[in-house]
Amino acid sequence: MDIESILQQRFSVRAFLDKPVPQQTLTEIFTHAQQSPSNCNVQPWQTCVVSGQTKDELKQKFMDLLLSGAAPNPDFNWLAKYNGIHRERQFGSANALYSAIDVTREDKKARQMAMIRNWQFFDAPHAVFFTMDKYLDIMGAVDLGIYAQTVSLIMANNGISNCMQGALGQFPDPVRELLNLPEERGILFGMSFGYADSDAAINNTRTDREAIDNAVSFFD
Repeated sequence: MDIESILQQRFSVRAFLDKPVPQQTLTEIFTHAQQSPSNCNVQPWQTCVVSGQTKDELKQKFMDLLLSGAAPNPDFNWLAKYNGIHRERQFGSANALYSAIDVTREDKKARQMAMIRNWQFFDAPHAVFFTMDKYLDIMGAVDLGIYAQTVSLIMANNGISNCMQGALGQFPDPVRELLNLPEERGILFGMSFGYADSDAAINNTRTDREAIDNAVSFFD
């Protein structure tokens, strides 16, 4: 499939089939992703793919942490608040998502339960955590974003769906503990992935894209 078709067809999936991706396919996807560009070729990504028992154990740790009332303590700055047009787009995205599952703005409990699904990996068979050394800060974050997009597009080309999740970077301690990551390694964000459940209402969600005139300026 050409790249333009992949970009037109891809969307964030939040319901998956109970069907693991074969290990050989996983290895091929992440091998190809190593060709991603990075600043000065530093290749800062340290990628952690969790499946099976490890994924289930991590999901339980997340649930225990959430039920305890713990506040997020991300390794990197996730405190930025959206304003103006960015806030409007955020609201538009949330409205599309909750409307697809018939959750009203007033139903706080249902919205909270929908949010919690992030840390249950939307029942996907796999999740990936994008990590890097903390000192790399914004430069490393740029490289990880490029790398994650590469992974996502390669997955789409193999018929595998995903959802990028900043939420998976909000509680790094269970991830660091279970995966035995060094303290100097930070978890930036994550992605749940697998084969999409095409019958799930949540997967009817689509979001708009700005017209090119509002996003791109050409200077001769």
